[in-house]
Amino acid sequence: MTGTELAVRCGWTHPKTSRIENARTPPTPQDIRLWCRACGADDQAADIIVQSRDAESQYVEWQRKVRAGLTRLQGSYVQLYQATELFRIYSPTLVPGLLQTEGYARALLSANARLLDIPDDAEEAAAARLERSQVIHEPGHRFVMLIEEGVLRYQLGDADAMAAQLGHLLTAGALPSVSLGIIPSATQERRLRPQELFHVYDDTLVSVELLSAQVRVTQPSEIALYLKAFEHLRGMAVYGADARALIVKAIDALR
Repeated sequence: MTGTELAVRCGWTHPKTSRIENARTPPTPQDIRLWCRACGADDQAADIIVQSRDAESQYVEWQRKVRAGLTRLQGSYVQLYQATELFRIYSPTLVPGLLQTEGYARALLSANARLLDIPDDAEEAAAARLERSQVIHEPGHRFVMLIEEGVLRYQLGDADAMAAQLGHLLTAGALPSVSLGIIPSATQERRLRPQELFHVYDDTLVSVELLSAQVRVTQPSEIALYLKAFEHLRGMAVYGADARALIVKAIDALR
């Protein structure tokens, strides 16, 4: 069946078929029903409508979520954090939020506000981020965090703020509930290239952070893929004294 014939059967224009096919326009439930009917697949319409709604709810645009500022966004994670026993976090570009100092978080959030063209409430948002990060000191939670060595070199805020952040990593990495691994830049024959920033909450949810949006992954097969990738990345990281040596080296480079 051609696109033109499909459009005729559905009673809309051919450009609309093209827009839906190429994901430029999301289909309405009625669009899905008409498309399935035109293809003799009425019995599949209900499932496809549910899948479409799930996909839309799993992709959340930052600008829509932070329209009134960044402070409220920080509080929206508290319930999820409290319910999670095992956190797995991989970050190729940033210190994970749970390990951020106020100065580092304020510089990051202020930059995000400028990029998204929203009210700059970075000071209040940074304080809220630190408050929610107290979960790291509460019993019943474990944290496995991986960062690329480059994270130690990407300066956010002034040199003093960055030095304080790196110093905090030395302290936080020694907490009993925290495993902090650093993947050295000099790693040879990497098993896996650097990936997007992602969080795994227990084994039930993966949150992927993109420039424009956050994607929530709940499909078991996709979660399994992220867990497999995490183990590959974890196998390349250094820990303990070797990780501390990389942090100290980065602090010395600030002087």
